[in-house]
Amino acid sequence: MTRKERFDACVAYFQKALPDAETELTFGNTYELLVAVILSAQCTDKRVNMVTPDLFRTYPDIPSLAKGTYDDVFALIKSISFPGNKSRHLLGMAQMVVEKFGGEIPMTVEELVQLPGVGRKTANVITSVVDKQPNMAVDTHVFRVSARIGLTIGAKNPLQTEMQLIKFIPKDLVYIFHHWLILHGRYVCVARNPKCNECGLRPMCKFYHSTILKQKKVS
Repeated sequence: MTRKERFDACVAYFQKALPDAETELTFGNTYELLVAVILSAQCTDKRVNMVTPDLFRTYPDIPSLAKGTYDDVFALIKSISFPGNKSRHLLGMAQMVVEKFGGEIPMTVEELVQLPGVGRKTANVITSVVDKQPNMAVDTHVFRVSARIGLTIGAKNPLQTEMQLIKFIPKDLVYIFHHWLILHGRYVCVARNPKCNECGLRPMCKFYHSTILKQKKVS
C-alpha cells in the first residue's frame, strides 16, 4: 500500500465512522474556544468543561477578562493543571487582544501565536475549528496515531508531523482530519494497549501488521 493509498483508506474509513467529528471542548463562541484550548494544555477536555462554565459567567468576553485579576482567575481554574501559568496566560491573552487587536481575536496562525499561552497547536485548533482553515493541530494523540498507522514517517516533533500530514490530506478535509485522529487516539488507538481488535483501520495500519500480527504469530 502506497502512502497516498493509506491516506485515502483512512479518509474513507473516518468519513463513515466519524462523519461529524468535532472538538469535545464545550464552547459558544471564538473567545470561549480560545480560553478552553489554552486551559486544555496537559489537561483533559472533561476537566476543562467542568471549570469553564463558572469562568465564563464571571468573564463572559475578552474585555471583562482583560480587566480580571490573577487571584480571581486562579480561584476559578485552580483544579486545572498549571493554574498559575494559565491564569497569567489568560489575562495576558485578553489584554493583548484588546491592546493590539482592537478587542477582536485574530484569525491567522501568525497573529494568534503572538498571544500569551497560544502556541502553534492552539492557533491551528482555533483557525480550523472556527474558520475551517486547512491547519493541522498536532497533539500527543495526532503524533502517536499518525505514526502508528504509517501516515507519517520518521517525524520527530509536532511540526514535522504537521508538514507530512498536510502534504497528503485533501485541503478541504484537514480541519476534520485533526479531530478524526484525536478521537481515534483517545478511544481506540490509546497509548498503552491499543484496542486493535476493535479498530477499523487494521487493514491499512503499519503498527498492526508489523507488530501485533507478528506477536500473534510468535505466540
